[in-house]
Amino acid sequence: MRSIWNGAVSFGLVTIPVRLYTATEQRNVTFNLVHREDAGRIRFRRFCSVCEEEVPYADVAKGYELPTGDVVVLESGDFEDLPLSTSHRIEVLQFSPADQIDPILLGRSYYLEPDAGAVGPYALLRDALERSGRVAIVKVALRQRESLATLRVRDGVFVLETMLWPDEVRSADFAFLEEEAEVRPQELRMAESLIESMAADFDPSRYRDSYREALQEVIEAKVAGREVVSVGPPPEPGPTADLMAALRASVEAAKRERLEGARGARGGRPAASRGTAGETGAAGGSGRASETGEPAGSGEKDVGREKAQGRKKTPRPA
Repeated sequence: MRSIWNGAVSFGLVTIPVRLYTATEQRNVTFNLVHREDAGRIRFRRFCSVCEEEVPYADVAKGYELPTGDVVVLESGDFEDLPLSTSHRIEVLQFSPADQIDPILLGRSYYLEPDAGAVGPYALLRDALERSGRVAIVKVALRQRESLATLRVRDGVFVLETMLWPDEVRSADFAFLEEEAEVRPQELRMAESLIESMAADFDPSRYRDSYREALQEVIEAKVAGREVVSVGPPPEPGPTADLMAALRASVEAAKRERLEGARGARGGRPAASRGTAGETGAAGGSGRASETGEPAGSGEKDVGREKAQGRKKTPRPA
């Protein structure tokens, strides 16, 4: 990795020289705009709308438009004179519990590496921060913009995560919040049951970017001259007509998936056939809740069990 910023962590009277590295990267498939006829790259020119001439990059400046429509032109020297007190310093402001940081405020992540000779102070602050169970709230200036940020420890390395300022988060003013939504107790219990049936420790390695993989296959097929077959996205689910039936079917499907996963982990053989989600109560009127609030269908399951037992007793024809 290549460092993008050099500075120091300022912790009281302690200064720890560090180098900053981008901790994440987007793995998107990137494209260039080209001419369909000959695949030539499309170039964009800097064109002035007033004099109608092409403008060289050396003559391009930044302009701030006023409400009156007038434009204030700012040169590079105007930005250099701005008082960025944290331009080359990560200033520790306070230490706070991590659960007090709303994730909506978090932006980009960076690794901090100590400079030569700063490993000792770096390790001291790192270990003390880990033992405290808190994160450091800091202020830092990156790319001519001052930001709040958090400083935490991940795998023995400081991670700096920039934060938005409070006035940069939009309010969630939606009309539905003023409406009275009726949530029936039996529906709430079934939704809680669904959450419990799908609960698991988060392992990001279990997931992958299927869209990017499919797009890469399309590109490889184009290179190989093969025919590209369009599969299309899965059908969009329609509105749920019977919420209880949908919840019950979801719970059963989640239980089956977890059971099959456990059998696979033990090396067991999966069952030859299983019922679909629709057979667990999503079809017909079997998904309705009883008057007592308990999920309907338990009696039907008993009947189905008796029928299955009856079938087992029937001798198989020779």
